[in-house]
Amino acid sequence: MDATEAATGCIIEIRHLWTQFGEQVVHRDLNLCVHRGEVMSLVGGSGSGKSTLLREMLGLEHPSRGEVRVFGVSLRDGDPAELHGIRNRWGMLFQEGALFSALSVFENVALPLRELKTLDEELIHDLVMLKLDMVGIERGHAAKMPSSLSGGMVKRIALARALSLEPELLFLDEPTAGLDPDRSESFCSLIADLRRELGLTVVMVTHDLDTIVSISDRVAVLADQKIAALGTVAEVAAVPHPFIENFFQGERGKRALEGLKSPAAVSASGQQER
Repeated sequence: MDATEAATGCIIEIRHLWTQFGEQVVHRDLNLCVHRGEVMSLVGGSGSGKSTLLREMLGLEHPSRGEVRVFGVSLRDGDPAELHGIRNRWGMLFQEGALFSALSVFENVALPLRELKTLDEELIHDLVMLKLDMVGIERGHAAKMPSSLSGGMVKRIALARALSLEPELLFLDEPTAGLDPDRSESFCSLIADLRRELGLTVVMVTHDLDTIVSISDRVAVLADQKIAALGTVAEVAAVPHPFIENFFQGERGKRALEGLKSPAAVSASGQQER
């Protein structure tokens, strides 16, 4: 554990973050701490900035003001060599899988390993097969091209690639989008199993209520340019806010929430972490 993480308890720490595009303010003085080992879901309406926040956590974009620290390192001001090192400590699963269409399953998963330029081909082969095993893909599929795969297989292979460097932190962008209910449930179970077995911290952007309920430890709701609510699924669902009431208390939300205990409601005020 890094010294800064040990001091703050945050594997990702966001401090007083502002995101602005011209006159449009997306995030206003936003604060968030993601704890090691948890699954944090980011939810919000269209334009709430959840995908933008995810990109800022990945260092693909920088906020207008404020700071994002991952593993204790500032993504804006960190030493370049240190930043290169921490990027190998996280993996990213993109919404559509983002497999390279001209590369086979094997070559897609092997790509991050080859970029290290320190592993021989025999070891790369063994590691790729291990990752495919981990996500439930039979080794016979390794030579196939992405165009011949089902949506569920693409997700699993993209997940194998995201895990190829054995990251501590995993980012998921709409991981069950486009999957039917059975495949979605199976994929959520896979994420939960891998999180437990590998000790992963997971940050997930999703709008799927069943996914949120099944694997989230905490949920951060982005609304009104800030984090409007933060807590367990049941706690957040009880917050009196128009977006939350529409999202969690509709018919789909009620079905997804069945079986959860009903804790005391938490107020929307004071939900942001200082």
